[in-house]
Amino acid sequence: MNNILQHQLNYHIPSLDESVMAVAQQRLDHLTKPQGSLGRLEEIACRLAGIQRKVLPQVARKTVFVMAADHGVTEEKISAYPKEVTAQMVLNFLRGGAAINVLAKQVGAKVIVVDMGVDYDFENQKGLTHAKVAPGTKNFLKEPAMMSEQLNQAIQTGWNLMGEEIERGVDLVAIGDMGIGNTTAASALTAVLCNRDPLEVTGHGTGIGEDARFHKANVIRRAIAARQPDPNDPLDVLQKLGGFEIAGMVGVILRAAQERVPVVLDGFITSAAGLVAYCLEPKLKDFLFASHLSVERGHQVQVEKMGIIPLLNLGLRLGEGTGAVLAMHLLEASCRILSEMATFEQAGVSSADLE
Repeated sequence: MNNILQHQLNYHIPSLDESVMAVAQQRLDHLTKPQGSLGRLEEIACRLAGIQRKVLPQVARKTVFVMAADHGVTEEKISAYPKEVTAQMVLNFLRGGAAINVLAKQVGAKVIVVDMGVDYDFENQKGLTHAKVAPGTKNFLKEPAMMSEQLNQAIQTGWNLMGEEIERGVDLVAIGDMGIGNTTAASALTAVLCNRDPLEVTGHGTGIGEDARFHKANVIRRAIAARQPDPNDPLDVLQKLGGFEIAGMVGVILRAAQERVPVVLDGFITSAAGLVAYCLEPKLKDFLFASHLSVERGHQVQVEKMGIIPLLNLGLRLGEGTGAVLAMHLLEASCRILSEMATFEQAGVSSADLE
């Protein structure tokens, strides 16, 4: 069933425009600085040029999707917080009182909060994007997390929401998450897709102790044995072990990459979505920027698998998209370097003689 779904996705991931990147690199090499002296800022600028097919890329219009859902596996007592916190935090996002609201406002990013599957009736809550697939996934220790039709719906939702932002002219998108139990789902996905023992990629999540971490890893190990996900079919793994918010983010990533919009991943949960998308189409990694290295131990495994290097290392583990919007400052700085700095010729400064 998932192989059929993979064909139904009908996405096409383009390549970076190397000719535009060559021109951008030439401009970078002639700016008033030693060549390469701005390090990764120059690499980011060049890659953004290749993504947008513009020698002078811009990221003025920014959006962060915060996708929320509950997870049935919380029945196994794998979190320090009750599942009710998911809905409570969604309401906090909508009131503007969360960390993501503060940091998104600072960088000028619009926050779109999406109910992908929260076990709570928000009715007609103002400001919320209502896209509930179901009130949480099933307990994947006992049965698949979702049905294939639900997986399709969740991915399609992310795809459609990203399409709406593209029509509004978005330049840069970040993804964030909220969902008690979602580090367990992300650890399970990572264990299978990266061929690691669950204990290697299972962290402390919301602050559980070491004994609880071992329990959490054991739940994942037993679930993998029971569900038998196919590591060569990322959608099968996502259906059996994932979450609605993770599936929604996969849809956002696929649509953004197809339309040449760069995507900034947050931490462990969003990188699980990035990992699924990468395993569907490895060339997609050119459109992904890892904002930071999470303290969740599985995050390093994820980014190494995708071949992307995090921009920041601040000891973050909150989620919500907080690290992603912080990294938006760096992407904007890279664009400004490329477009606003003077060349040696413009500034009347002697360039280096490298011959």
